[in-house]
Amino acid sequence: MATVSQSVREELAQLLDVLPPRVASTLYSRDDVDELLEVVLDLGRLPEARFPDGDDSLSDQEVTRDDLDSVIQRLGEFGGDNRAGIERTLHRISAIRNRKGQVVGITCRVGRAVFGTIKIIEDIALSGKNILFLGRPGVGKTTMLREMARVLSEDARKRVVIVDTSNEIAGDGDVAHSAIGRSRRMQVGTPEAQHSVMIEAVENHMPEVIIIDEMGTEREASAARTIAERGVQLVATAHGNSLDNLVLNPTLSDLVGGVQAVTLGDQEARYRGTQKTVLERKAPPTFDVVIEIQSWERVAVHDGVANVVDQWLRGFPVAPELRWLDEAGQVNRSRAEARPSEAAPAPWNAQYTPPTQNGPRTPSYPADTHHDTPRPDDIDIRVFLFGIGRDKLEAARAETGVSVETVNELRRADAVVTTKTHYRRGSQLVRIAEASGTPVYVLRKNTMPQIQEFLRTLAKEHGRSAIDLGPSDEDYKAVLEQAMQEAEEAAQRVLGGESSIQLSPQRSYVRRLQHLLGNRYNVASTSRGREPSRSVMFYRP
Repeated sequence: MATVSQSVREELAQLLDVLPPRVASTLYSRDDVDELLEVVLDLGRLPEARFPDGDDSLSDQEVTRDDLDSVIQRLGEFGGDNRAGIERTLHRISAIRNRKGQVVGITCRVGRAVFGTIKIIEDIALSGKNILFLGRPGVGKTTMLREMARVLSEDARKRVVIVDTSNEIAGDGDVAHSAIGRSRRMQVGTPEAQHSVMIEAVENHMPEVIIIDEMGTEREASAARTIAERGVQLVATAHGNSLDNLVLNPTLSDLVGGVQAVTLGDQEARYRGTQKTVLERKAPPTFDVVIEIQSWERVAVHDGVANVVDQWLRGFPVAPELRWLDEAGQVNRSRAEARPSEAAPAPWNAQYTPPTQNGPRTPSYPADTHHDTPRPDDIDIRVFLFGIGRDKLEAARAETGVSVETVNELRRADAVVTTKTHYRRGSQLVRIAEASGTPVYVLRKNTMPQIQEFLRTLAKEHGRSAIDLGPSDEDYKAVLEQAMQEAEEAAQRVLGGESSIQLSPQRSYVRRLQHLLGNRYNVASTSRGREPSRSVMFYRP
């Protein structure tokens, strides 16, 4: 558990000694002074102390210019970012100036080195992955970053370099605070130069880990990508409460791969069940893990950022892993409730129902002029395509309502489909198929009408037609809905942490729909077994 050491109290005393005497004496007399967060001194107003449970006035006398001048005199000059500090402490003193450049307000933020704050994510810290911390101001991002530097430099014995723009991680002055362990600290003259110091750290000092606080510009995001591409572990913080905020932030979205608009072809859009213009991840993410800090004792972890962002952009809910420390100091884990995505794409057509958080996801089916309830025929045959476009076969399936399974290996195929041109060339593949007794269907051309006619012929050969499908519409609909509901529940369980789930055996067309559903949930799927016991298995990619 996090603890407050004696050295922290000594550093707090150094800050109080800088304050006006009447303000310092009031704070010394309080029992909760160890919980002090900030002291605010604004010209012409009462001095104020800020604590976790609220703000309190520290005197009945207003702050005067002499009070401000005495604080400045003890601190020395403020930098270009209007910040100053106290040698070998973690306190940060910030100034507010008027239009003439005179200081009219001072904020004294208490800095504490709290040890043990990364116990909750220590396994991730030592994994070598690039880690990005998110959280509201004051939640403890910098404190956790400082402890990360100490653990990686002392316990993991890695070469750690801190790019310390505001001197908030390692304290003010030329000597870095002992809370960063063996880490080295590079100070930054102005915030605008942070990106160049990041690159300098990699080129000049051979670090294994670089730690950065408050990334907020495109240049810094670009520098972070350069560092990650050079094989250096990157640990940083950025503004934002959640991963959703980061993806939607045009300045920093590159940290998680960036977002771009992509225009799909008609067939691909129909296959996905979305409009033609969709959002997709632009590049591999800079950070492998995003950690949302809710408090020192509670975080939400998004591991595998690439898959998480892809899932979010496709409109599927995202469920991070929750971690928290109990009263005994033990780390507990659970899967958080799935968050609905704000990026759900519009549907392809009116027959398609967009995914919702709670309701079942039912794919749209191609229109069938012979039935009120359209449902393609299911031919239990595996087809190898040679010179035939898969996209045209999919479109023909949608038009005729006849479905077959395609395979990529000749030895697994029950039939080969090719064109007259490819057949006349005497391809070795065709000769092997004929020698092994595998039927070869020869089409005149690779055209939609030819492929549609082939599917209708295949259906007749297997004793079915696109308008004679066996069971009643009601029975078929009930079986299909049950199969898709089972698939949706299995996908949710895989997203929740289970490694793999085997579904009930289904006909090939139903299995295909289950594969499509798994793709929309961003889970991997495969078919196993032999007919009629062949079934789909969902597993974590």
